[in-house]
Amino acid sequence: MKPINHAMSRRHFLRISLMSGGGLVLAACGANPVSTPEESVALTESTDNEVDENPNQGSVLIGDVLDHALTSDEWAGSFGFVLFRLHEGRVDGEPVYYIRTDASDPDYARANGLVSVPLLANGAEIASSIYHFTNSEQLSVLSSAPHHENFASLFHVKNVTLNDESLILESAEAIEQAMADGNATVEETNIFVNHPVVQWPGGSLSVDTEQDSYLGTGQLLEPINLDEMTVKFKLHECFPSSRYIVTDTSAAPMAPMMSISASPPTQSLVENEGTDEIWVFANGIEGSGVMGFQPAIFDNQAGSPTWSPFWDHFTVSWNNEEDARVLTRSNEIRDLIESGELTLFNGVPDSHPNGFVVNCPVPVIAANQFSAEG
Repeated sequence: MKPINHAMSRRHFLRISLMSGGGLVLAACGANPVSTPEESVALTESTDNEVDENPNQGSVLIGDVLDHALTSDEWAGSFGFVLFRLHEGRVDGEPVYYIRTDASDPDYARANGLVSVPLLANGAEIASSIYHFTNSEQLSVLSSAPHHENFASLFHVKNVTLNDESLILESAEAIEQAMADGNATVEETNIFVNHPVVQWPGGSLSVDTEQDSYLGTGQLLEPINLDEMTVKFKLHECFPSSRYIVTDTSAAPMAPMMSISASPPTQSLVENEGTDEIWVFANGIEGSGVMGFQPAIFDNQAGSPTWSPFWDHFTVSWNNEEDARVLTRSNEIRDLIESGELTLFNGVPDSHPNGFVVNCPVPVIAANQFSAEG
C-alpha cells in the first residue's frame, strides 16, 4: 500500500508561502528563503528538544545528541564533535547500528526528538524499509544496509503486529514470510526517516586517525562504542548558522575516498525534490571547508519546511581569487554566478556536469564563527 499523503515539494511550498510582493521577487529570482541566525534559534526553541543556551555551544536539534562542542583543542582539525546515542537493529538476521536524525512527519519528529523534514516523503520510491514491532520487544528490522549494493539511507517506517507473539523476526524476508503465513500484519505509514547506518555486517564508518583535516581517514573521532551505545562524529561548520555531520553519498565511486557509505538510490531525490542545495568552495578564502577553503553554504536552515539533510552538491570557484571574500548566503552565490564572478560546477569540477547527493544531518545550530581573519 502506497502512502496516502503526498509530500510538499519545495516548489509547491514556495508557491503557497511566497505570495507577498517580496516573496514574488524572490521566486522570480530563483532564490529560496534563508532564515537568519535569530530565526534559526526560534525554530529550535519551538521544538520539544532541549535547547543549549550556551552561545558557545549553540542549540541542539536532535534528542539523541548526548554531548557536543563546536570546537576542540584535542585535535588540529577545524571541527568540533557530536556524540550520538546508538540504536541497534537487525538486517538479514545480523546486528546493525544506526543513529536517528530526521523524519518527514512533524508529529513523529517531535515525539522522537528528530528534525522535521517534510521533503523526505518525496523519496518514497527509493526508500529502504524499517520495521518496528508494535506488540513485541524485539529489535527493529532494516531491509537494507551499506553492504547491500542498492542501500538507501532513507527509510520508510512500517509497523509490524505479530499474530503469533512467539515469533522472532530478524530480516525483511522473514517478516514478508510471516505476513504470507498469516502470522503478522504490516502497516505502511506515511513516515520517512533519515537513520544513517554506522555499523553493519562486515563494515562500519571509519575513524579519523589524523584528525587534522575535513576528510582525513574518516568522519568518526573514536571507534564505535557498543558497550556505551554511542558514536562520536566530527561536527563541521556551514553557513547559515549550522553544524553538520557527513554519513553517506549517492556517488558510490567517491564514497571510499570520502570514507563514508555509498547510498546510490538517493541520487533520485534531486529530480523528486527531496534535496536542498549546498555550495562548497574550490578556491578563495582558506578555511575549514571540505576543499580547504571557507565553509560551505546551503540554501535553507535545518527546521525549515524547505530544508533537507540530503544535499544536492555544487562547487563554486572564484574566477579571480583577488575578488574572493567570505560569503554567507545562497542569494550571494546566485548573484555572483550570474555576474560571472563565480563559476559553478555540478558536483565537483572533476564530476561536472554530473552531480551527486551527500547525506549531512544537522544536529546543532549555532552562530557562525568563521571569518577571513581566522
